[in-house]
Amino acid sequence: MSEDVWAAESTTPDAVEAALRELLRTRHATDAALAPARVLNLVVIVDRDWKGEIANRLEGAGRYHASRTVLCAVQEGRRALDAVATVADGERAGGTSGVLHESVVLDIGTEHLRGLRTIVDPILVDELPTVVWSPHGHDEAVDALKGVMDVVLIDSDDTDDPAQAFARARTLAQHAYVVDLAWLRTTPWRERLAASFDLPDRRGELRRLSRLEVRHRESSAASALLLAGWLASRLEWEGRPLDAIGGVLTGNLRRGDLGLDGSDEVLVALRPSELDVPGLAGLTVSSDAGTAFSLARGRGGLDACELDADGTERVWRILGASRGEGGILGEGVRQALLRDQTYEPALGAALALCAA
Repeated sequence: MSEDVWAAESTTPDAVEAALRELLRTRHATDAALAPARVLNLVVIVDRDWKGEIANRLEGAGRYHASRTVLCAVQEGRRALDAVATVADGERAGGTSGVLHESVVLDIGTEHLRGLRTIVDPILVDELPTVVWSPHGHDEAVDALKGVMDVVLIDSDDTDDPAQAFARARTLAQHAYVVDLAWLRTTPWRERLAASFDLPDRRGELRRLSRLEVRHRESSAASALLLAGWLASRLEWEGRPLDAIGGVLTGNLRRGDLGLDGSDEVLVALRPSELDVPGLAGLTVSSDAGTAFSLARGRGGLDACELDADGTERVWRILGASRGEGGILGEGVRQALLRDQTYEPALGAALALCAA
């Protein structure tokens, strides 16, 4: 990869935008096969002391790079605006055209956050969707960008109180499309769980589920609640606040269909588990007919176990079922170009499950 860099202290947004135009002009004049990527803008607001870590996470997004990334590094007490602009092209086979990606690092102060739109807007590429991500909070900055953002990237697992995180997500959804990394962590689990009931002779069991247990990292209760909320919204379970008992969120939801034992309730238990990465460790769904299906995080994929009513057990491994935590951010950027119609209903159901 080759790159051209421009830097300035005490500069202005207009000067940054002009520098980017000149860098692009120069690169194209040198090699006419190079063209700027034009898919989406990404604005990232971070604490300055952690900008290196966030830059590494963005680099780890793989091929899901934004066309133009504007990273705003916030420093208490800073008044001047310093900037570094970079235009880079990736590796390419001989004779093929190349794509240029642009990035800008702005060193700003907390006093700039309220007016961040006036700083960022001139630097964004016109007529491209704009994604905003603020992994260190700075809600004031996100609110300031509501007029220019099309998508907001959040991580509900980053907030100690899932109810607070979900309420914030619903507020942001009034202004932009929300992509929640906590929701994306549940994707392989939801896909495999849905696939296990895909056969016509299995679908009837969905209405007879009597127990759901989700095992999650202690700091990923939001992911567990979103998965439970997804099932509740899809199967029309009546949401009720779960009780916190010994660290476990548990309670009974009404499913609307009477089971073999005459009950219409589903026992839900969200249980913290030892896990060295954010997300889920496993889940189990059981029916009143005595069947059960379990998934557990394993080496190289998910370990599945299916139990029939007659006691027959089958065990297998689903290889490559998850992108891993390293791929979550890249998937979040990719999801900015898509629309998941199941997140909002799951979010509402998850909020209803939050302990009172």
